[in-house]
Order: sequence, then C-alpha cells, then structure tokens
Amino acid sequence: QVQLVESGGGLVQAGGSLRLSCAASGSMFSINDMGWYRQAPGKPRELVATITSGGTTNYADSVKGRFTISRDNANYAVYVQANSLKPEDTAVYYCTVRYPSGAQYWGKGTLVTVSS
Repeated sequence: QVQLVESGGGLVQAGGSLRLSCAASGSMFSINDMGWYRQAPGKPRELVATITSGGTTNYADSVKGRFTISRDNANYAVYVQANSLKPEDTAVYYCTVRYPSGAQYWGKGTLVTVSS
C-alpha cells in the first residue's frame, strides 16, 4: 500500500509561482512513473506532468515552459514548480505514482487558486 500526501497549494495572483510537493510512503519498491494531474471544477482530471524513474519528463501542452517536474528517488518525493500561473491553472492538483505492474495510486489533492 502507498500513501501520497500533497502540499504547497494555495492562493496566488496571476503571474505568480507555487511549488507543489508530494511525499510518498509505504511500499516504495520499484515505483516507475510519478506525476501530477489536476481537476478543475466541472472538468475531468487531466495530465499536468509525469517523470519516469530515469528522469524522462512529459508535460501537458498547456503547462510546457511554465511548469517543471522533478523527483527525489532517495526520499520518494515528487515536485512541480509552477511559474507564470494563469487563472485557468486553478484546480485541485493530485500526485500519482505508478508501478511497472500498472497499479496506480493517488493522493487526496491540494487546491491551487490563481486570481486574476
């Protein structure tokens, strides 16, 4: 079993920055992908960014050039640095990890609100 706890969300003005963190605990052996998704009110959950155990990253087009994902394998943590935030980035941001078997776990989310 894996537990994921996100932190770092909050209220920020457009153009500002936030750093979201996710701490993982439990059965950490052989985690493959770690990443972030988000869900805005009334919309489906969508990809923000993912990073493999080898450091390969993938970003949604809407955040490319503004968000940077990173991970700390030694401490089982994943981060996203979100810069130049826009009101449309307002959402609950969820941390996720996935094993080679395909099993995937989610955190409870952290709310990011960007005011115009």
